[in-house]
Amino acid sequence: MGGRQVLAARQLLTETLDGELPEHERMSAARAVVAELGSPERLLELAAELASGEGDPHGCARLSYRHVLGFDKLLLIDDGPRHMLRAHLWHPGRGAIGKEDIHNHRSPLASSVVRGRLAMELYAPRGDVRGAETADGGIEADRYRESLADGSADWLLEPTGPARLRLTQVAEYAAGSTYALPAHTLHRAWCDTTEPTVTLFLETGNERRRHTDVFTAAGPHPGTVPKVPLDVDDYLGELDALAELLRRS
Repeated sequence: MGGRQVLAARQLLTETLDGELPEHERMSAARAVVAELGSPERLLELAAELASGEGDPHGCARLSYRHVLGFDKLLLIDDGPRHMLRAHLWHPGRGAIGKEDIHNHRSPLASSVVRGRLAMELYAPRGDVRGAETADGGIEADRYRESLADGSADWLLEPTGPARLRLTQVAEYAAGSTYALPAHTLHRAWCDTTEPTVTLFLETGNERRRHTDVFTAAGPHPGTVPKVPLDVDDYLGELDALAELLRRS
């Protein structure tokens, strides 16, 4: 089920994150894991090994796809509901700030910027009231409850009414930076350079929320958003391209 790099990454995930940890300790531990695995040299070795067919290419390809928020999402290691380690390849010009959805996640997460630069905004709810944008960063948005369709990987988006959000933080993360967020934290992120950005992304925890919250100011969403997985050849090709990009960094 894996070569040396895959087995070492699985061992690190297990030794560091298995067991019952309070959320703040889990996020701190997850941040340390992505910092270690997200060094360009370490991720290059892992991506190259996976591109050669090690690990679980068929299983990981089924859960890898081109995300609607503007990046390619490549699953590297799938440890069921406990840990999912992914590489995200962000493309300049996709998922622009005015179009990207504000959202949260099903479980705590940690991420490391391996190459390029990522910008991020954090938000908090202000109440479901319509009105003009305010000086403190408040925006009005349409709120949706997002879940996964039974029998497929498609996203289901159920409208739940208008909302107002307050901008609480703006940040930039350069190569070598890490961050961690609780599952419920509302945020949006985008590639902040003219060059591709690579991040290592880890979702962790034994308990996953059944749905996430999505807020958009870009107009109504369709009720179902298809999630088209990569086939195995495309998945291996994307991993090979990722390894080559890291070699050039």
